Amino acid sequence: MLKQSLQQKLLQKLSPQQIQLMKLLQVPTMELEQRIKEEMEENPALEEGADREEEEEDTLDRETEFEEDKTEKEDDRDDDFNIEDYMQDDDIPSYKLSSNNSSPDDEERSVPISSGRSFQENLMSQLGLAELDDNEIELARTIVGNLDDDGYLRRDLMNIVDDLAFSQNISTSEEELEKVLEIIQDFEPAGVAARDLRECLLIQIRRKKNRTTAIDLAQSILENNFESFTRKHYSRIIKRLDITDDELKAAIEEIVKLNPKPGNSMMETSRNIQHVVPDFLLSVEDSDIKLSLNGRNAPELKVSRSYKDMLQTYADSKTKSKKEKEALMFVKQKIDSAKWFIDAIRQRQHTLLYTMNAIVELQKDYFLSGDETKLRPMILKDVAEKVNLDISTISRVANSKYVQTPYGTFLIKTFFSESLSTDSGEEVSTREVKKILQDAVEGEEKRKPLTDEKLAQLLKEKGYNIARRTVAKYREQLNIPVARLRKEL
Repeated sequence: MLKQSLQQKLLQKLSPQQIQLMKLLQVPTMELEQRIKEEMEENPALEEGADREEEEEDTLDRETEFEEDKTEKEDDRDDDFNIEDYMQDDDIPSYKLSSNNSSPDDEERSVPISSGRSFQENLMSQLGLAELDDNEIELARTIVGNLDDDGYLRRDLMNIVDDLAFSQNISTSEEELEKVLEIIQDFEPAGVAARDLRECLLIQIRRKKNRTTAIDLAQSILENNFESFTRKHYSRIIKRLDITDDELKAAIEEIVKLNPKPGNSMMETSRNIQHVVPDFLLSVEDSDIKLSLNGRNAPELKVSRSYKDMLQTYADSKTKSKKEKEALMFVKQKIDSAKWFIDAIRQRQHTLLYTMNAIVELQKDYFLSGDETKLRPMILKDVAEKVNLDISTISRVANSKYVQTPYGTFLIKTFFSESLSTDSGEEVSTREVKKILQDAVEGEEKRKPLTDEKLAQLLKEKGYNIARRTVAKYREQLNIPVARLRKEL
């Protein structure tokens, strides 16, 4: 049964301007330049560069003349908006609609980008030197194309056989592929086209020309005791091979010299290198912290003068055709979009600086000294309450922004940490505990590395009552392996 009824609802919706601001707030400085270029390509009313002083004076003169002539144009107000609002804005004058995010004293620095042959291209060039027929060359090309960035062939040969049959109508076998693979494994860099780490290291150790006892022993370990070697069960290896500690140590030194990732050993590797551009610049001068925004990738922006002149021309026109009105609506939309974007850029810079200042104030002891143990417990809520902004806004600022300090360049979210109570009841940061753990591991005796149990005992002696499983969690977060894998001879 159909039924009609009236309902009143209160909904909260984000405006296009708010959505645009949130998106701009999230992107780091590295991506902001590209985002601005995209906006300028889409919106011809947005231009790069600051208004000259002469242009500002001319704009003021135009606005004054238009204000005096206002009463003569009352009859033109038959559209759904007021043109005068676009020629003079009491809140944001047109001559102030620019975003200046750089200083004349800023030093322009560009990162040189080197170019060269990729890892796969280098292998392809070596195919021409190998004695292969046309069919084998096609098989070799397929194998090279299936190598990952580390130089390994992770795919099973049978799957490659099926791909060749279905996609290129080439009939082959695993044995034929294996033969071609062995030829590629003789290419440079040594160890390329291996199917696992063991094979990669064996290819390299077998190529050693100046054979020594240590090299022969290293090859034997990789061939027959690889699992014990990876698990660092050195006592088992010594017993099985009937060797001394010094002989094992010499063999391990030969293995350590080998390259586990031959694909990345070349300067011409195709992997892109991501350069970190700091969003904030922080310096310390005489116990005084100075914070500034890095505005190098945010150029000065302004609303196009030609588009404002179009509105002026329309205002001066006594007759308005349908095409002129359509053109006017287009100009209005583009000017609105340009104003919103410039204002969003300005709000982005203000929010970033406002939030980072609050973080610096909360972690002042750390930024003055660079000592990680002086980092205070700080979560997103602490900063949000201090700056009176939403937690999601603070999260957008912290997750993808970097700050350059005298002690290095850091991701802002690394300054956030949970709190931990000591035996005396003092609230300390988990970063402080992690720093103590890291220092303890670095200073341990490598023959007898500290277990998680012993690390927990060490922390308890320092007043941090932490369980062993918590120590294990912090150790994993620091990418520190278990004690057995840290053992050295």
